[in-house]
Amino acid sequence: MMAAAARAHDTNDYPTSARAEYVFGCMKANGETRQMIEQCSCSIDIIASLLPYDRYVTAETVLSMSQVRGNLGTQFRSSEHAKNALDDLRRAQAEAEVRCF
Repeated sequence: MMAAAARAHDTNDYPTSARAEYVFGCMKANGETRQMIEQCSCSIDIIASLLPYDRYVTAETVLSMSQVRGNLGTQFRSSEHAKNALDDLRRAQAEAEVRCF
């Protein structure tokens, strides 16, 4: 994760639309206030500094696809690669929670 964190920090490769989507979802979940704009923006900035965008997309895809019923969803729920991607995202989210909220 350390090498990935260094790469994420150096490239700052999250597109604006991905950041905006994250902030929008965060605000929907936590309240639509000016304070939440600041905290949710901080959160995605922290996540982006810790996790390369391609790894973030992988984790978001795993989260979405793991909700699918049947064999396809099972593959996303049980794969070691999927579990590792989710673990990386959860660690980055936890750090963002501590630093921003």
